[in-house]
Amino acid sequence: MSSILFELGCEELPPKSLKTLRDALQASVTEQLNEADISFDSIHSFAAPRRLALQIQGISDKQPDRSEQKRGPAIKAAFDAEGNPTRAALGFAKGLGIEASELITINTDKGDYIGYEQKVTGQAVTELLPQILQTALDQLPIAKRMRSGASREEFVRPVQWAVLMQDDQVIEAVIQGQQTGTQTRGHRFHSPDYHTIDHADNYEEFLQSLKVIVDFDKRKTLIKNQVKALADQVNANAIVPPELLDEVTALVDFPIALRASFEPRFLQVPQEALISTMQADQKYFCLTDKDGKLQPYFIFITNIESKDPNQIVQGNEKVVRPRLADAEFFFLQDQKQPLFALTENLKTRVFQDKLGTIWQKSERIAKLAAFIATLMQQQGMQISINETVRAAILSKADLASSLVGEYPELQGIAGTYYARLNDEPEAVAASLEEQYLPKFSGDVLPQTPIGICLALADRLDTLVGIFAIDQAPTGSKDPFSLRRSAIGILRILIEKQLPINLVALVEQAVNNYTSGEDSKIAKMGDTLTQVMAFLNSRYRAMYTEQGVSVDTIQAVQAINPHMPLDFDQRIRAVQAFSALPQASKLADSNKRVANILAKSESDVASSVDESLLVEPAEQELYRAVSQAQTAVEPLLARADYTQILQTLASLDEPLTQFFEGVMVNSEELALKNNRLALLKQVRALFLTVADISELQL
Repeated sequence: MSSILFELGCEELPPKSLKTLRDALQASVTEQLNEADISFDSIHSFAAPRRLALQIQGISDKQPDRSEQKRGPAIKAAFDAEGNPTRAALGFAKGLGIEASELITINTDKGDYIGYEQKVTGQAVTELLPQILQTALDQLPIAKRMRSGASREEFVRPVQWAVLMQDDQVIEAVIQGQQTGTQTRGHRFHSPDYHTIDHADNYEEFLQSLKVIVDFDKRKTLIKNQVKALADQVNANAIVPPELLDEVTALVDFPIALRASFEPRFLQVPQEALISTMQADQKYFCLTDKDGKLQPYFIFITNIESKDPNQIVQGNEKVVRPRLADAEFFFLQDQKQPLFALTENLKTRVFQDKLGTIWQKSERIAKLAAFIATLMQQQGMQISINETVRAAILSKADLASSLVGEYPELQGIAGTYYARLNDEPEAVAASLEEQYLPKFSGDVLPQTPIGICLALADRLDTLVGIFAIDQAPTGSKDPFSLRRSAIGILRILIEKQLPINLVALVEQAVNNYTSGEDSKIAKMGDTLTQVMAFLNSRYRAMYTEQGVSVDTIQAVQAINPHMPLDFDQRIRAVQAFSALPQASKLADSNKRVANILAKSESDVASSVDESLLVEPAEQELYRAVSQAQTAVEPLLARADYTQILQTLASLDEPLTQFFEGVMVNSEELALKNNRLALLKQVRALFLTVADISELQL
């Protein structure tokens, strides 16, 4: 048992890919070692700006010896009638370099064959490792590889050195065009020369002495702790996005956090703009107070242990000032005219070539948002139609602003700031930012009624328009993020408890395209059907992510509810029903009922003639169904689907007895039709909630 150290030294690796490269290298080597039957105690990966490394401890020195069985021709073809080997057997033995007398018989299910069992000596790990490592490097997820100088070797960055050691000895090999050795390089500035590693086990400690914290996760933790300590000193909270933390961790060998400041006057600028430029351009961690308000400080990570940190702080303050000044300039420039004036520029900006301008989209959003607001008013919600229309007209105005032109991620946010500065109603101003919510899976939803209207109208307008021009999403392409938009629509209607018919919304969106002189679409065709099918298909993606079984979703989809909130209530009811002890038998009974009714050659009556119920089991089922119908009616009026299915669970035993004691397809036509009518009532009761026959319990 020994320790292996592998290190590949490069020019600075791409920071956004460093962790991915580290994980992929370890995964590939681990898989190959397991396939080669090489045992080891642990494998640990390292990643720093100029290196990828692996340390494998407790690895066996060689593969275990193994036996390999070679199978030849069938016995009847290998020996003649006298038992002498045929030419087939002799040829097989010669190919293996053995005598025919050394052949054995191999028994299989398909007959007996001749064969030979040979012992294969395991290879030394030192012989296998170079190829394993090279294969792992070749398989790394690198989008674009490069060659350096005259070398034909390709990698993500030019390779400078390679270390491959077993304990304190070099494993001689050429990897990525570099002869392996025991020499590595330390920190680019603090310890730039080559240094010899004395033992594979000492790698991490040795690199630390050269000012390189080679373990990615330890560097990351060190940065987090330093940032928090500096933030605590000014009673602030640091904004530490995971992606930014990973990127900064990948940029430094020896992280040292420093705090700097900027002029408080910049705080008049929307803080989202300041945060955006400091994070994206400078890789800074911004600080806020306990209420989330930006403070005039930032923390940055330097890769140098300076004798005079103040010079580095002043340098960063000098660099960030022009960027903040740019944001300030754009913000002040936009205020020279009211937000509404910016809408004039939208009349020449194309939303989509076949769907008109952004201004035309704003007009369609206004019509659809007003329609939704009217429906919300009918549900007793407090919302102003006039303010909704005003918000819709202003919803895309900030796309023509200088601030959004420089910081596209501020769309909506900038509009909210400008609307407040223009003394627009708060309900209007707040909705301009909320129209884009949710932005991603699990994101927060719009909170204000007008924000909800805009978020729904914007997504529905895009959805209908793109389907109308035959650019629906494909398996690999969804340039308008329609799948995400569809789930956003469903989430808003469900989680905001809005009992609104989705078909009515899509119909209104379609009408907005087909009416008006400026319509870009002459005929919508079957757009309504396509959009509804697309929206319905998103239920499966949304609910499976929540852990709902596919058969539960199919059971509800089978009855095609048009109201997402209603759909969700049915899903929850079927989930609760599936946990009942009677659920499995009732699901099977519903399948049987559905099959019987489907095979009926004539229309089945809806009413049952009680006088034709001659068997005790069908009389009992009729009584149970009648009681269930009476109990279900008020529950259905208040959409208490969970209680409906719990009530219908009482039909379990009567249905079972019915199928055991009653012949449905009686030779007497009247009895047969009456029994079918009874089963139709059973089926109708369950279909008030979902098609339980779809459940696989």
